[in-house]
Amino acid sequence: MAVALAGPLGAVIADKVPRRTFMITIDLIRATLVTAAAVIVATDGPAAAVYVIGVVAAMVGAPFRPAQAGLIPRLVNRPDELTASNAVASNLENVAVFAGPALGAILVGTTEIWVVFLVNVATFLWSATLVATIRMPGTTPDEPGSATDDIEGPDGADEDDAPSGGFGRELIFGFTTVWRDRDLRVTSVLAGAQGFVWGNLSVFMIIIAVDLLRTGPQGVGFLDAVMGVATVVGGAVVLTRVGKGRLGQDMAIGVLGWSLPMILMATYPSPVVIIGALVLIGLSDPWVNLGLETIPQRLAPEQAISRVYGAVESFLIGSMALGAAIAPFLIHTLGFRQSVAAVGIVVAAYTVSILGRMRRLDGRLTEPEHFRLLRSIGIFAPLSAPTLEALARKVERLTLPAGTVVVTEGEESDRFYVIVSGSVEVTAAGETVRNEGPGDFFGEIGLVRDVPRTATVTTVEPTELICLDRDDFLGAVSGTGESRRAADEIVARRLSV
Repeated sequence: MAVALAGPLGAVIADKVPRRTFMITIDLIRATLVTAAAVIVATDGPAAAVYVIGVVAAMVGAPFRPAQAGLIPRLVNRPDELTASNAVASNLENVAVFAGPALGAILVGTTEIWVVFLVNVATFLWSATLVATIRMPGTTPDEPGSATDDIEGPDGADEDDAPSGGFGRELIFGFTTVWRDRDLRVTSVLAGAQGFVWGNLSVFMIIIAVDLLRTGPQGVGFLDAVMGVATVVGGAVVLTRVGKGRLGQDMAIGVLGWSLPMILMATYPSPVVIIGALVLIGLSDPWVNLGLETIPQRLAPEQAISRVYGAVESFLIGSMALGAAIAPFLIHTLGFRQSVAAVGIVVAAYTVSILGRMRRLDGRLTEPEHFRLLRSIGIFAPLSAPTLEALARKVERLTLPAGTVVVTEGEESDRFYVIVSGSVEVTAAGETVRNEGPGDFFGEIGLVRDVPRTATVTTVEPTELICLDRDDFLGAVSGTGESRRAADEIVARRLSV
């Protein structure tokens, strides 16, 4: 539970400072703590001190994943790249989770415990080195979490900067964002449902190994290994799904892949069925993880991604702890097989009930029609994929006949325009300045410089435009240093002509 609390606390900091630096700092602190534990073990120091250091190191490391969740969207250009990146990262993590304990067991059997601790220190230093090599898009170092201040918030709300009225409000901002957005709320509950099964299963597996399979305590390790191998295989399968646009539906299917095998094990508790059920659970785990990683990144305001992710993850971890805590009570009250069945039935029933909602969520996550057109514009190129995606959903489409005056020199500047098809003529003081066609844009000078229109723009042929209003355009451009510089350079170049 301490880790579940530490994640959201650290996520507040992750959203306010350069995330890359934050992740490096976490790795270095953990390396220092584990080094201290190694020294205590090597000198036969008090065991209690080692346990305390272990808890503190776990709490320090809890915000690492929320910070990573906020960093990855800054490194990709399109929503499908974000999904693919998360899928690959999750697969690497699955391999590490399986190989790490195996390596630890080998080291424990062949060397001193304090040496094993130092190997762990080396992994933290390696992680810090890898994170340090990350280069953010553009020429500036990674900036704090916000790339835009006025991205449309959950369920259409206007989401300004995260509140600055004190640490308490900053802390609960991720949770309130989840609560206000029904899709995020359902995703969190679904993650919690999987966590509840996971927590119960961690207790049930001891009874399965000792009483049902008669393998003794060492059988728990064997069952964990079965699930671990299946999870690695399931990760490879998920890689084939990243382009299908079914994150929500696949996440729900993954939770069914955790809950239905529980019912199967309770109904037919034979060794073959138990092993098969655990294989199914392992295969299903990556399906859940991909949605858990990506959906908060896609739906949260960029300045709060780490906090939103931390809130969702804390719900998962808290549910795991609750499941592990309640399992002995269930077994005592209902009996073992009935408890396994009850957990599976409740979670499966809930998951089936929200399948329709998760399918509708997939529609919300579909890449907006004009996303790639906006991405091709230098002003918007530095924006992260989620920010640009939110911006693309705000565009208004205009279809105009030839000879239509779109903007008039000297009038108030209120919109930014991009040409989808057709062409326009730009004139100033009655003279033609230039002609523009598909992919070109106009209207940025008056918005960036806060001056009246400097030219008149007239359609030459039937023309389709998309436009952004003043607040949406300036909110996106002013939120990222690279976008501001790109806009200023374009304005200066056009005014010099």
